[in-house]
Amino acid sequence: MRILVVDDDVELVGLLKFALNGAGYDVATAFDGEQAISRFREAKPDLILLDVNLPIRNGFEVLDIIRKHSQVPVMMLTVRSAEEDEVRGLNLGADDYLKKPFSPRTLLARIRSLLRRGSEQLDDAVLSWGPLTLNVERSEAVVATGQSFRLSTLELRLLRLLLSQQGRPVDAERLIGFVWSDRDAADRESLKQVVHRLRRKLATAGGSGHWIEYVPNVGYAFTTPETPSDPLR
Repeated sequence: MRILVVDDDVELVGLLKFALNGAGYDVATAFDGEQAISRFREAKPDLILLDVNLPIRNGFEVLDIIRKHSQVPVMMLTVRSAEEDEVRGLNLGADDYLKKPFSPRTLLARIRSLLRRGSEQLDDAVLSWGPLTLNVERSEAVVATGQSFRLSTLELRLLRLLLSQQGRPVDAERLIGFVWSDRDAADRESLKQVVHRLRRKLATAGGSGHWIEYVPNVGYAFTTPETPSDPLR
């Protein structure tokens, strides 16, 4: 497994490389936004650790470019006080967020969780419910209008579980456990952010954000006017 570490703090990059090499990972490094894009294309990493505050191009710009070409897992790194950075990064398609300072043990645990998520086998290559079809292998969804849109890893897992339930509501804790694999890596606010991104993508593609319905005291369900209601709801 190859990990691309992008940070302008040379000392931190050296420490991260030492810890990751010790855990058995191959490591590529970059120290600014332009270098990050170049290394991404050359190294073809399995995961990217991406700092927000980079020279030349910041981490958000780099993430936006990467997401136009790849759904590789991306973990953003930021200072503890920048909560607005977390929201922006998740909206752009980041898969996880780690606030500085952090311990090597925490970093390695989060990396294993992200890589495990990406390597898990899904039972259904294609899922359909009402006017939406999800192609799991391509990380792509298509609405009945014919418009398609790409999904981040978190969005893909969330939509896959909702569609598999055929309109039945899914408990929020179950969603968090499935989407993030490790409940300690996310909370209900993180879930709301992913739901918000999915609703926005559905609406942009000609569908409706209301298809992902919040069910009070339960969680979320995927329902549309074209699909029958679950009598148990």
